[in-house]
Amino acid sequence: MKIGTVSVSYSRKFNLGNYESIELGCSLWAQVEDEEDADGVVQFLYHQAKAAVKEAAMPVIKANEFQISKAKSQKKVATDSGVGELEDL
Repeated sequence: MKIGTVSVSYSRKFNLGNYESIELGCSLWAQVEDEEDADGVVQFLYHQAKAAVKEAAMPVIKANEFQISKAKSQKKVATDSGVGELEDL
């Protein structure tokens, strides 16, 4: 019986638009007593790290989507107002 440590790192970069991005990552370690269990532990750690990154990213992505849609609606209003002013000439 050999005690060892396995580790998993997972990171992902999200494009936020307007030349902005955010990179989130998670690293997890676990001690295993049997080398035969190592593969299962690695898979488990991978899924846990991926879920943690996704959970951390959701508020940022939702806030960014709100800002993008807000900017698009403001741009549309400005464009529509500009068209109306040109038609009045």
